[in-house]
Amino acid sequence: MRDVYITSTGSFLPGEPVENDDIESYLGMIGGQPSRLRTRILKQNGIKRRHYALDKTQRTTHSNAELAVGAIREALQGSGVLEKEIDFLALATTQGDLPVPGFASMVHGELETPACAITSHHGICSSGMMALRSAFLEVGAGEKEKAVACASELPSRLFKASRFEQQAAYQENGGVPFDTDFLRWMLSDGAGAMVLEPQPDLRGNSLRIEWLEIKSLASKYDPCMYVGPAKNDAGHVDTSWLDYDSYHAAADVGAINLRQDTRMLKDVMKCAVDGFFELIEAGKLNPDQIDWFCCHYSSHIFRGEARELMKRGGVVIPEERWFTNLYTKGNTGAASIFIMLDELFQSGKLAEGQQVLCVVPESGRFSFAYMLATVVAGSKQADNAITTVGRAVDDIEPPLLRTKGTALEASLVRQLARVWVEFEQQLNQVPIVDKLNRGRLSMHDYRDFLFNLRQQVIDGSRWIARAASNITREYFPIRSAFIAHTSDEHRDYEMLEKNYVAVGGKLDEMYAGTRNIGSEALTAFILHQASRENPFDLIGAMFIIEGLGMRIARRWGTLIQEQLNLSDDQVSFFLYHSESDEYHFERLDMAVQSGILTAPLVDHIVKTAKVTARLYLLQLEEIGSF
Repeated sequence: MRDVYITSTGSFLPGEPVENDDIESYLGMIGGQPSRLRTRILKQNGIKRRHYALDKTQRTTHSNAELAVGAIREALQGSGVLEKEIDFLALATTQGDLPVPGFASMVHGELETPACAITSHHGICSSGMMALRSAFLEVGAGEKEKAVACASELPSRLFKASRFEQQAAYQENGGVPFDTDFLRWMLSDGAGAMVLEPQPDLRGNSLRIEWLEIKSLASKYDPCMYVGPAKNDAGHVDTSWLDYDSYHAAADVGAINLRQDTRMLKDVMKCAVDGFFELIEAGKLNPDQIDWFCCHYSSHIFRGEARELMKRGGVVIPEERWFTNLYTKGNTGAASIFIMLDELFQSGKLAEGQQVLCVVPESGRFSFAYMLATVVAGSKQADNAITTVGRAVDDIEPPLLRTKGTALEASLVRQLARVWVEFEQQLNQVPIVDKLNRGRLSMHDYRDFLFNLRQQVIDGSRWIARAASNITREYFPIRSAFIAHTSDEHRDYEMLEKNYVAVGGKLDEMYAGTRNIGSEALTAFILHQASRENPFDLIGAMFIIEGLGMRIARRWGTLIQEQLNLSDDQVSFFLYHSESDEYHFERLDMAVQSGILTAPLVDHIVKTAKVTARLYLLQLEEIGSF
């Protein structure tokens, strides 16, 4: 297993915060009467504000999948990962928008991102940690590089007053049973997400996951929180809502209600603390080294119970080390620990080397999740690199063509300079370049960069040789310069291959590779132009391509070195170009000064430069699209 880092977090809480006095404005009053349990339960749970994906007419404002997508996009915004780069998507929820298909499928569909591996985890509070564990194992095993784990809950739809008013059981008994009404005041809506990568974020804090364990005691306990009919006298659930003759019949007896057997709750925290002690005994946890204790508990009273149980076992975690947002964000089930960690992440309280322990008890049928993570701070070196590139990006300087000073030459230089400025501005917005500029390039990104460039670079000598063969005899000096350039291009792709192998790439995979969509277009265009007689418009193409080496290659090479801690031998393709392309430009100077320029040719050179610039951008935008 390699190290795995939570590099970014995000959350999505629908609508404005709902104060306790306003809850029944959103859920509705059952039978038009305020709940008799409301004050008692709210006093116990301590929640002051929560969020609902309902409006005051009990209409749904967001789907569960939309909540998840909101949290995922928020997490991605703070990371260097793009939506299209997600290669593993792990989702958890208590109840999706549809019984089938899986929740991960629904969220992936809502995201509209490219194909990736997915997994759905169905449960209650600990299912979010199950999703996180799946992503942790995939990245840790080297199977995936950019995983997202997300948990989302939308229970408010189950608690609308109109649902209970239509049930025959309510009409017969004149009220909603305690095991159902209890949850109306406990649960609320929201989603949280985390981005997992095999390296830490360079700009800010990351959490390195040390271990993550799930423990089920379902074989010892009956369901405590579930959707189904009321328990029998022995405390067992006899049947499922699916066993009734009709949906209507199941609804009439309340077999589709979400219920909580509150008599069992005293054992949930006891079991959670027992699991905590077992981790200490196993040597996985030193309570004195815990800097932040993030425990998901559904009610404030359970916090006191947990502290008392730990104290009896000889463990005291100071009050200032406990972190929760239950009181302001509500109990969002599986999403609670995600939303909690997101707030801690954004709080500015995390510091290098601190240990964060997450504990998630689930009352569903007694399952428990534990995670230990260590704070890894972003490097100052990365911050310096970003500051440096920020200045460089703002100070765009076109490559310099030397001329004899004729009017045509001056016109060409001016027009190419304008093409270059627009090109470099757009270049800095290309995802992989933007990541490099922001200090968020990963080793996987760098290998992809080299892999995709090589397929186009290897064609460089081909189109230059073809262009040279189509230059007529009277332009022999220019033809000779093109031929000399061919050998340089050969060295370029050999150097690129060596860099690829030096950072963990396999040469046979590179040899078997093909051009991406953008490279196909770029190569086809330039080869087409090179096939014409005296294709001097390719001066425009060379201005863009060789200009990249002269003006940008060293900047990129230096940033890649700093961000990935690489040697010169691992980025030599970029470092070499900043020097060699000065010489290449001398050949362009010679061609421009040779007397071949005419007004139509100047226009043609400028147009070819524009097309080459656009297709080069496309090549970088389509990295990985073959």
